[in-house]
Order: sequence, then structure tokens, then C-alpha cells
Amino acid sequence: PITPLCRTFSIMNTDGKRRTVSRVQLPITPAYAFTDYRAQGQTLDCCIVDIGPPPTWQLTPFNAYVALSCSRGRHNIRLLRNFEERLFTQHPSEYLRKEDRRLDGMDQKTIMWWEKARISSNTYRHTAQLAQ
Repeated sequence: PITPLCRTFSIMNTDGKRRTVSRVQLPITPAYAFTDYRAQGQTLDCCIVDIGPPPTWQLTPFNAYVALSCSRGRHNIRLLRNFEERLFTQHPSEYLRKEDRRLDGMDQKTIMWWEKARISSNTYRHTAQLAQ
């Protein structure tokens, strides 16, 4: 909670009389907030990041990465509250996992195709050289 601070100090008037002044103030520093989408590509000197579970939607590791990578270093970033460990231990997206598997399969097929093409190309060249 933010509690008001009271400060009292004395000042001297131009006529030589001493006056006591008291002031009450909330200790708030001006700042601004923005979403991870807005923070993308920015580098901040200092930041406070909230990667705790939001009330309406699910936070993804992609959101957390953007938020955590916007400061200049680990000494300049603070977490506002606790976060769920599964944010960093579960795969970010089943669709992404399937696409990664599909791309790996295509990669293997391309390597096999390339090896076959290279071998048959070398065999053709060797046969052509013998014929000359």
C-alpha cells in the first residue's frame, strides 16, 4: 500500500520570524506502462515486468520473452509478482511443435534427395569420362 508521508521543516521569513511548514505527499514516481506488443524492439534503462497470470487470457512464453528482454540487463529489471513456472517449462504451442516436426521431416527428405542427386550426378560424370 502507498501511505502518505508527512515532512515538517522550518524556514526563516525575510522579517526574521521562524515559521514551521508541514506537507503531506504520496510517494509516487511518475511512470508509464505499455503492453509487450508495444515494448517489442525497445530497450529500456530500467523496467518492472509483470509476467504473472493475467485475469482474462493466457500469457505465452513469447509474451514473457518480449517483456523480459526489453531491459538493458538483469540488474535493471524487476518482477512485479510471482509467475507460473509452467510458463517456461511447457512447449509454447502445439501448432508450433507440429510445424517444427513437419519442417524436420522436410529437411531429412531434402538431405536424402540431395545425396541421391549428388551420387547419381557423380556416377553420370564418371561414366561420361570413361566414354570419351
